[in-house]
Amino acid sequence: MKQSLLRYLPLLLLAIAWEIVARFELVSTSALPPLTEVISAGVAMVKDGELISNGASSLYRAGAGLALAILIGGTVGIAMAWWKPVNVLVAPIVEIFYPLPKSALIPVTVIWLGFGDGSKILLIFLGCMLPVTIGAFNGARSSEQVLVWSARSMGASRLRMLWDVVVPSAMPELLNGVRTALALSFILLVSSELIVAQKGFGYLIGFTGANGNYDAMYAVVLTVAFLGFAADRIYLQITRRAPAWRD
Repeated sequence: MKQSLLRYLPLLLLAIAWEIVARFELVSTSALPPLTEVISAGVAMVKDGELISNGASSLYRAGAGLALAILIGGTVGIAMAWWKPVNVLVAPIVEIFYPLPKSALIPVTVIWLGFGDGSKILLIFLGCMLPVTIGAFNGARSSEQVLVWSARSMGASRLRMLWDVVVPSAMPELLNGVRTALALSFILLVSSELIVAQKGFGYLIGFTGANGNYDAMYAVVLTVAFLGFAADRIYLQITRRAPAWRD
């Protein structure tokens, strides 16, 4: 308990500093409202349902895009490591798109799928799939050859070796890739909703900011930050408490 308090003490100090700076008007309150007023605005948005309804839309988009990225990206990455023709075919595509700023794809996804959920899900899927694919590929490629040879000598089929040896070996790197993708999903979500959305966290940030309602704007920003932080902590706890693949 004490360690947890010490770990999050910097966040408490940051919150106190925010309130002091705003209250003493060391920074204009129009640019940085007091934290207590931001929290009050957030509570009001929860009560009238605005934050919850927009948040539900955002979380659906992020969850759907991330789930597709994990499923397809993990499969593609392992296949690249296990079958050379797949690697020859897919690796150049991954190498080209990995350094591309994913926000540059926002207009493309809108042209393809319009302003609804589909364009956001597609953007998150495309952006998050790459770190998952690379993590799965690096993990599967580092499979211990001794284990592969042992399984082969025992008469295991190629598919059996893939499932019993390669996939468990790929898990640590794959899970690291998923963690990166988890953070990236929030970034891409808000970026896309800021530009082309009529609902969601990003839309709320843009709408409240454009109308000068900065208390509410900061409340939405803090909500997104908290949800991203909570998702990361929960993910770490899940991966730490399910270590069977490590053995």
